[in-house]
Parts: sequence; structure tokens; C-alpha cells
Amino acid sequence: MASLFMVSCKLFLFIILSFSFNQFFFVTSTEYEVGGDHGWVVPKPKDDQMYNQWASKNRFIVNDTIQFKYKKDSVLVVTKEEYDKCHSAHPLFFSNNNDSVYILDRPGLFYFISGVAGHCQRGQKMVIKVLEPANPPQSAANDNTTTTNKSGPVDQMPPISSPLIVSFMVSFFAVLFL
Repeated sequence: MASLFMVSCKLFLFIILSFSFNQFFFVTSTEYEVGGDHGWVVPKPKDDQMYNQWASKNRFIVNDTIQFKYKKDSVLVVTKEEYDKCHSAHPLFFSNNNDSVYILDRPGLFYFISGVAGHCQRGQKMVIKVLEPANPPQSAANDNTTTTNKSGPVDQMPPISSPLIVSFMVSFFAVLFL
């Protein structure tokens, strides 16, 4: 009876560790609805920074998606210069299907404007900053460059990734308890 209990405990521990292990290896993304309940609309006269304020309250990462819901409007992804001018003859992305989803596919700044004349000038525009990935790409981590600081040249060491640490911990507990 005791051995059956021990096997059950080990199996339960293995299942718990397996599920927690998956959270470190599978990247999750979030879908944000621009403008919340109001959607992608022309802001009220004294609220022309509405979308940039909304964007600054969120932390966007690579592969997050943003959804624009609107009626009789459009959404354009443009360059900074086109964003500043509120006009684009050749946007990087254009959609006018009343329900547009855009994938934030890289770190950096994304500039969005309405494609309807006059809407952007009245505040229907937004800048989203997408953060760098938590773990740098493998090629960048293995780059053997040197950096100079006040004490002289120092070889950079690649960071240890979270999945590597978790893998070590799972192996350790598996050997210990199984």
C-alpha cells in the first residue's frame, strides 16, 4: 500500500512539473482591443491623446495582436513621418473591414492612423512601443564581441535562459523524487 501511495505521489509531482514546465517554453501573446468599448473612433475634442494614453498603459511584446473595431473608417500602419503629417499615400498596412487585427511582429515603434480625411488631425492616431524579447535571439547571445568599460575590455557572457534553469530544476527533482 505504501508503494502505491509513493507511485501516486511521484506521478502527481511529475504531472505538476510537466504543466509548469510548459509555461516556460510556450510563448503566449495577448490580444488588445484598441479603444476598449468605444473602439477605433474619433476622440472627443479635448481627448486627442486618448489612444496614446491607452497605449502607454499597456506593455506590448512581440506577437501580441491589436484589434481595431470601427464603422465607416479604416486603420493604417505608417512611418513616423506619415504619422506626423497625418497622411500616407503608401501605408505599410491598410484595412477597412470594420474589424482589423494587426500582429506586432517585431520590437520597436508602430504608428497607426485613421485613413479617413480629418480623423487623424482630430486625434485618431496612436503610437505603440513593442518591447524587446525577454531572451535575446540565440545568434546575438553567442556573439563573441568585447565591450570596453572603465576597467578595460571585458568578454560578454551569454545570459542563461529561463528554460535552461527550469530544465535543470525539473531534472533535479525528477532524480530526487523518482
